[in-house]
Amino acid sequence: MSTEIRVPTLGESVTEATVATWFKKPGDTVAVDEMLCELETDKVTVEVPAPVAGVLSEIVAKEGDTVGVDALLGNISDAGSSDAPKAEPKAEASAPAASSAKSETVAVMVPTLGESVSEATVATWFKKEGDSVTADEMLCELETDKVSVEVPAPASGVLTKILAAEGSTVEAGGQLAEMTSGEGAAAAPKAEAPKAEAAAPAASGKDVEDAPSAKKAMAEAGLSRDQVSGSGKDGRIMKDDVAKALSAAKSAPAPAAAATRAPVAADDAAREERVKMTRLRQTIARRLKEAQNTAAMLTTYNEVDMTEVMALRNQYKDMFEKKHGVRLGFMSFFTKACVHALKEVPDVNAEIDGTDVVYKNFVHMGVAAGTPQGLVVPVIRDVDQMSFADIEKAIAEKGKRARDGKLSMAEMQGGTFTISNGGVYGSLMSSPILNPPQSGILGMHKIQDRPMAINGKVEIRPMMYLALSYDHRIVDGKGAVTFLVRVKEALEDPRRLLMDL
Repeated sequence: MSTEIRVPTLGESVTEATVATWFKKPGDTVAVDEMLCELETDKVTVEVPAPVAGVLSEIVAKEGDTVGVDALLGNISDAGSSDAPKAEPKAEASAPAASSAKSETVAVMVPTLGESVSEATVATWFKKEGDSVTADEMLCELETDKVSVEVPAPASGVLTKILAAEGSTVEAGGQLAEMTSGEGAAAAPKAEAPKAEAAAPAASGKDVEDAPSAKKAMAEAGLSRDQVSGSGKDGRIMKDDVAKALSAAKSAPAPAAAATRAPVAADDAAREERVKMTRLRQTIARRLKEAQNTAAMLTTYNEVDMTEVMALRNQYKDMFEKKHGVRLGFMSFFTKACVHALKEVPDVNAEIDGTDVVYKNFVHMGVAAGTPQGLVVPVIRDVDQMSFADIEKAIAEKGKRARDGKLSMAEMQGGTFTISNGGVYGSLMSSPILNPPQSGILGMHKIQDRPMAINGKVEIRPMMYLALSYDHRIVDGKGAVTFLVRVKEALEDPRRLLMDL
């Protein structure tokens, strides 16, 4: 008897998902509610549990496939039924030793890179030709304009041929390498790399597993295991060992490097490190320079007394979080204040298209977010129609997706205005760069207590500098100053937002 595994309900307005990872393979025994696979949607990651206990007899939707709600993912057979693939696990287990097993060539393909992403750069190979690999072991890492993508081994065997070297550009669905599984997989490592095979057992009588961070560092540096002395238990190589080996290599004379960098002293050249820019960093650099070259960019400044906003937040933050399930931050106040100001100064929310000015009767707010990979600007659409709670929820959700590298290109396009909060990093004052084709960006900064003259008396107030960078081709100085003053007024008296004043 067979039980179907189907795609569960994915959430409101979500109709499809991508099969991210299968945690079981055909022939594996599964228990009720044991996690079988993981699906990814535009909003969340969904785990699919086993509906019954038995044996996973078939996988219908493979990793990388796009599936709709209630689509068939696979089948589970009763442990004792004829549908359960009992013979396959034994055949796989005996493959390395059985002379009758046949070798099979397995293609390593570029996985799905994400919506509107068509190509990637091969950043690092963690395995080399002739290395033995196990199923799902990481083979290489790809870089796109947005995220890094790890490519696991589709099967156990030997990596026989690398078709896309490090630094090469590959397209979605293209082939990266070839593997051999079966009988050929057992023989290939000995034939192609006998020294590497013999080196590991010689170090100790045990099968020593090096630290994953050390493996990655060795792969990036192009070092083999026998070039690094392990300081860990039983000769295990640690990340520090790789760093020491690299330092020793750099201390050797490097005439070629010195020749290419004539102005740099040889001692300095030996201590330098050259790292290729990631595709995301290249995109950021290109777009920022385009903004400077294209727009007549100018920045105007003001300061805002945050007393009233902080008091309002402290008064209602607990009730707000209890009712809406999200914390009340400052970003929702600034977003509301900007929407209020954009209505009065629509030029800041417009863009230039050739010789036309395109005015937007809506506000799609970009919220700049720093991630380990670089700066990204997810867009919250129709923010002018949203409540404080909706804004805070959207900012939290977009921020998490940005940090996880799961934003689609569509989520970072179409913005009409941007807010950048450098204050979270301690910035007191800065001039933000426009996010083309937008005509304005607001820079928030650190809140700092400063003495201020209030009604003829000196008082300590929490102050923040604001900076508005704008495209002077479309926004006049009067409009830019008016916009910033309206933001200041709305924040210093939040009641103005309620009465649209």
